[in-house]
Amino acid sequence: MGARRVVSREQVVRGACRFFVRHGVVDMEGVAASLAVSRATLYRVAHSRDALLADALWLLGDRVLDRARQRRTVGGVDGVLQVTREFVGQLHSAAPFRRFLAREPDTAARVLLHDVHRRAVAAQRDILREVKPWPPGELDQAAFLYVRVVESVLYAELLGGTPLDLGLAERAARSLLA
Repeated sequence: MGARRVVSREQVVRGACRFFVRHGVVDMEGVAASLAVSRATLYRVAHSRDALLADALWLLGDRVLDRARQRRTVGGVDGVLQVTREFVGQLHSAAPFRRFLAREPDTAARVLLHDVHRRAVAAQRDILREVKPWPPGELDQAAFLYVRVVESVLYAELLGGTPLDLGLAERAARSLLA
């Protein structure tokens, strides 16, 4: 019996990111092969495909969000909206992400609207803190609602709708921040 290859969770998530960018999917057999580990090892580290997908999508999305925040040129509400426009624009133009939404709408809805959503709300809280002081409890609710507005733009097809008018979504987001 050969020695088991040991991989960290970080290595597995980064490998899943690379696989997703190339293929628009996280195929456990393909990810395992790309990491030179068995599927059993991959599952032992990742626990489930949904968990790995959530981690990979969040890592990729968080990188896009960080770049958008670094490119921000104004502060306040306009700065938050600038970050959001950049983030949404990058994801809308990301072919692997669009392929994933089209090919696996049920999985995408399950992973994005729950696991990734929670992380997005936490990140949005940090961004909203930069805008103004919030009354107790209101920051969490505003971050949640803001993320849901952004998700309605990004995932309109998963939510059973047609593509949302970006201007309308931005006005909704702006009114939430006012």
